[in-house]
Parts: sequence; structure tokens; C-alpha cells
Amino acid sequence: MPGSAATGATTETGAGTATDRQIARAEAYSAHNYHPLPVVIASAEGAWVTDVEGRRYLDMLAGYSALNFGHANPRLIAAAKAQLDRVTLTSRAFHHDRFAEFCAALAQLCGMEMVLPMNTGAEAVETAVKTARKWGYRIKGVPDGRAKIVVAADNFHGRTTTIVSFSTDPDARADFGPYTPGFTVVPYGDLAALEAAVDDDTVAVLLEPIQGEAGVLVPPPGYLSGVRALTTARNVLFIADEIQSGLGRTGRTFACEHESVVPDMYVLGKALGGGVVPVSAVVSSRSVLGVFRPGEHGSTFGGNPLACAVGLEVIAMLRTGEYQLRAAELGAHLHAELGTLTSSGAVTAVRGRGLWAGVDIAPSLGTGRAVTERLMTHGVLAKDTHGSTIRLAPPLVISKEDLDWALARLRTVLGV
Repeated sequence: MPGSAATGATTETGAGTATDRQIARAEAYSAHNYHPLPVVIASAEGAWVTDVEGRRYLDMLAGYSALNFGHANPRLIAAAKAQLDRVTLTSRAFHHDRFAEFCAALAQLCGMEMVLPMNTGAEAVETAVKTARKWGYRIKGVPDGRAKIVVAADNFHGRTTTIVSFSTDPDARADFGPYTPGFTVVPYGDLAALEAAVDDDTVAVLLEPIQGEAGVLVPPPGYLSGVRALTTARNVLFIADEIQSGLGRTGRTFACEHESVVPDMYVLGKALGGGVVPVSAVVSSRSVLGVFRPGEHGSTFGGNPLACAVGLEVIAMLRTGEYQLRAAELGAHLHAELGTLTSSGAVTAVRGRGLWAGVDIAPSLGTGRAVTERLMTHGVLAKDTHGSTIRLAPPLVISKEDLDWALARLRTVLGV
């Protein structure tokens, strides 16, 4: 319940507290690739987490959409526990009794024919890149070594060397070269620029239907349908990275559905593992994923029994449509409430769809990081991006009461 959160929680826990000791140890022994908020979570359930000091916080990030179904969802934990007693890993050297069922269920959910399971989102994007290139050479007939993929500026598809090669974020890209060639970057939402970039050597257009890391950027109306028409006309694959936007987050199973668009390939991850294990997948037609032959691509843990068991339960939960409907209804409420903040001057813009919002904070109120730190002292956990923006993406299981509680604390922090 909202009233049970520690609204007086503070980042100044005092020297020698459990929080201080944990953070100091992490700083001493882990590489500084993240800049976490100074909270140390010890347990979680639903939309709430509890730190090592016993303080409760409402999770308004949901693991970047990995926790769409909340922390410790009973159905997903039960599925994982049942599988743990049977078999957890065989590698793809052998068949196991959950693999075919998982692939068939996910293909049906996506309206596709074949599935290539992996683990992380970045691994799935790498798989999509390799698939598109192989399809381009074997099916489209692009000369060897000349395949091109068109991507959007401000994208976030992961952090592997190939992926950061086509990032426009200096923090993600700097000092990791030499970079992988074969990518053309165009402005997000600019259909004319995309059309100009596509040529005979183009094998795919890779896009996020909504750009999450960039600040929950929603493209202009008609953009996705325009991309679909262009790629169809030019015999180019349309690859939709729905790792963050998919599986219920925006009020539909996939964000592409808001424009009645079906891409040639879905790239999925995060929520597919239910917040229990990392699960990702590339889902497409037989004519596309059928280009692979044994030994040409693989992953030791991809499609393992434990991942398939959890993934199957995720798919079963999505089939009911209740989570998509919940995201749509609560999302409409979220955006209506956030919209009132723009007239106050504390917020300069709000974007998003479903239970997903990017909120641009007025510079006079501090950085996005400063706002998330103040929110934490009021019992709400969120994440900043690109300086002045905070992202709100609570678990889809959040109650309207808890959502309103978080919004009230956001108003307090912003002074409105």
C-alpha cells in the first residue's frame, strides 16, 4: 500500500550503515559502467521493492520493461521452480521437452513462423543483424560484403561492439572503435531521409517503434506504416526492435500494432524472461530465418529449458490480453495526469504510450538525475536519461492507487 512506503527515506544513511557498506564494496570491486541511485535493494514483490535498511520504494522503472509482470510474479516464480526440479540446461546440442512448445507459442503470439531464441536483447539484435545480412546475400542477391542496414539516430539497441558502431550516443560509442561498417544512420521519424538512404545493397531497416533510451520518443503518425510500405516496395526487411516496447508495455502486445504494422522480424527480450531469467528471441518468417544452417549461429544458453519454461508462462499471460488492457487504461490515466504538469512550467514535455512516459524536466529544477534522487527520498524509484529527462515505466501490475501515489510524489518533488 502507498502509505507503507518510507516517505522520509533519505540518501544520507550515515556512516557505517548497511547501505553505505554495500555501496562502498560495489564501488571498490565492480567496474563503473553504471551510476546507480544510492539504494541497495534486498527484496521485492509486485511493484514494490525493499532496501537493506527495510525502507520500501515504488518501482517506476521495472527493469527497463523486463519486469512488466512485476517482481516475483507468483505464476512466473512457480513456473521457474517447477522447471528447476527437472532440467535447467542441455545446450542446443540436444533437444529438450520445452523448446518446441516455446518456439511454437512465441511464433503464434507474433503471427510469425520461426523463432531463434537467445538470451539478452543485445544478443538478439546481433542475431537480427546477422540474419538480415545472410538473407541479403542468399535471398536478395546483394553482392558479398556490401550489405547495408539503415538505422535511426538516437537509437539504443545494446552495447556490443557492432551495435555501438551505429550508435549516435557519445557515451555508448566513444573509445570502442574501430567500428563495424555496413550501417547508415538517418534521423528518427524522417521518412524522406530513410527513403533516400535505401539503395540496392540495403538488406534491412532496423528501428525501435518507440525509442526508449532516447527519452521515450514516439515517431510521428504514419511513420511506421510508411516504413512498412517503403521496405516492402524495395525488398528490404523491416526489423522492429520491440525489446523494451513489446509484450504489453504500450497497451498492445507490440508497439507496431498502434499503426497496424507487421514487420518482417521482431526482436524481443526483457519482459520475455518475466524478470526471472534473461530470455530474448528473433521471430520471423521461414523465408528469413530459414537461411541459417547448422553451425552458422548459436548460443550455449539460448533456448534453455528454464528460459523456455518461464517464457511459456509469459506468453500464456499475454494471450489473455489483460496486461495489454491494463497498460492501455492505466497508461491513459498516467499521460492525462502528466499532461497537467506542463502548464505548471515544471515540465517542458511529456511523451510516450501506455505505461511508458518520458518527462522532460525544466532546467531550472535541476537535472533528471537530481529529480530521480529527490524522488528516491520520497519512496519512488525512476531513472533519468539524456540529462533532463526522467523515464516512468512501472510494472503493468501496478494499482491505480499506487500510480497516483507516485504521481503525487512527483508533483511534490517538482513543487507543483
